[in-house]
Amino acid sequence: MKINLKRYKPSPIPSIFPIPEYLADEELKQIYNETKQHLQVPWMGVVTMAFAHYPLFFKTLWNGIRDIVSSQEFVFACKELRDFTEELVKELEPELILNELETKGYAKQEIESILEINEIFSHGNMPYIIIASIARLLLEGNEISMKLNYNKFKEWHGPSKEKKLILLEQHHVDKETFNTFESIKTTINLPFLNTDYRAFARWPTYFNYAWTDLKNKIQTTLYEKQVSLVHDFAIEKALSLPNPASLKSAKLIIACKNTNQYEEIKEVVSLFQWLLPGLATNVSYLRAQLNGLNWKRK
Repeated sequence: MKINLKRYKPSPIPSIFPIPEYLADEELKQIYNETKQHLQVPWMGVVTMAFAHYPLFFKTLWNGIRDIVSSQEFVFACKELRDFTEELVKELEPELILNELETKGYAKQEIESILEINEIFSHGNMPYIIIASIARLLLEGNEISMKLNYNKFKEWHGPSKEKKLILLEQHHVDKETFNTFESIKTTINLPFLNTDYRAFARWPTYFNYAWTDLKNKIQTTLYEKQVSLVHDFAIEKALSLPNPASLKSAKLIIACKNTNQYEEIKEVVSLFQWLLPGLATNVSYLRAQLNGLNWKRK
């Protein structure tokens, strides 16, 4: 099955209202816990917390994809998407910054800690991209596969369970890092920061330096071409997966229309389905700057 779904950034950018884990009610908390368990990630992405603002839509989507995201087919699709993204990033020729970090005083153990955090997002962004792609496909009237049979993935494929995320908000940081945060929002043209950037800012002298190089690449034609290829590959993977719960477009659209929020939800889904391929590319680029594309890969 092949569907050409163009990259689409809503304009104006819709407002998002993510529901953080500490504000989730019991039913939503269960979905959040299941999401982290099945995706094997230690954090809830802004994308799913923003979807959760629309409870009927989010519950319908999750019930439809729960078995998909716990399948071998999904895990392998995420790995293929990551490999594809990292190969494309090499063509952007990231600047190697290890020597600069060592000059700043970074020890090997500190650089490994940065790579451990990068591994969390390098692994975890891929399932979120595919989930957002499935949601957009269905909300725009496209059907995903109707293959019912799937193979349960029973092993651990995620990053270290031990590593905790320390997130810095704009009111936590010094002026230089605050300016980096503002630069990210301006460059990507978004009013919010994804979790990834707030985690990397834990090492401000690293992150401020790394962003300067990445920013220059984001503003190139080649970068946009590469991100579009990641987008297309994610759509291809989303369409290839089994669909054991028989989730259909009409069911998800009705869940939105029953609360008179179809257009609003469609724009929010489109926003995340647009931004996530770029975010994954950026995280992969930050990894390559540390010569870490092959560091502790599963």
